[in-house]
Amino acid sequence: MTQQTQEWTIRRLLEWTAGFFARKQVDPARLSAELLLAQFFTNIRGNYTDVFDQAPMFRYALNTATYSVLATLGMLVSSIPVAYALALLRWRGRNVAFVLVLATMMLPAQVTVVPLYVMYAKLHLVGTLWPLIIPNWFGDAFSIFLLRQFFMTIPEEYSDAARVDGCGELKIMLTVILRLAKPAIAAVALFSFLYAWNDFFGPLLYTGENDAHWTLSVGLANFRSLHQVEWNVTMAATLLVMIPVILLFFAAQKAFVEGVTLTGVKG
Repeated sequence: MTQQTQEWTIRRLLEWTAGFFARKQVDPARLSAELLLAQFFTNIRGNYTDVFDQAPMFRYALNTATYSVLATLGMLVSSIPVAYALALLRWRGRNVAFVLVLATMMLPAQVTVVPLYVMYAKLHLVGTLWPLIIPNWFGDAFSIFLLRQFFMTIPEEYSDAARVDGCGELKIMLTVILRLAKPAIAAVALFSFLYAWNDFFGPLLYTGENDAHWTLSVGLANFRSLHQVEWNVTMAATLLVMIPVILLFFAAQKAFVEGVTLTGVKG
């Protein structure tokens, strides 16, 4: 008998023995450490397999990624020019406009839920992710505030030098300010992405009746209701939802911390 055949035979014997003891509910203390370890990893693999067999996690993840990426992109495209205008341009009514932006942060989201839902229902957008994505393309008050505060810490000499060279405001913003504000942009982008990824109320409100557009948060809640006592499978699904944002945070941790730390309170 060759060495490979012996290893295969021993492995099969261990797997059969582990399954036998699991069915007979034998005291784990009697099992060897190697057998317990093999059974442990077998159970873990089985839990994750059950999650993907019982729920369309890939579809939920794709919907969540679509919502998060488009919402974050829209927030950046719409908020950066506003923050630039409020921080580095001189025009009448600038401070009043900034106060109005801050005032929108004090308005509870529950106040606008019903009229927004009615509006999107008339536009036949309920049941899709568009009611969650579209508002981000009209600016976010908190992101505007954070970016504006950071932009004000950038010395005006950089902008003045660019103007002397003949650059317009758009080119100054794109080629000068954005390069100096990468930490702040990374911070607000991470804030927006994490909010969209973990959002539960919005997807439940607008896509609750159409499971083809469910996000991970809604799908996980439904999965939890269907598998109330199967804690092993539920926790495996929860960990799958958490892993992407944990990896994203560690990947962007340096830029995130730097952006939050350097954001001043000037003005």
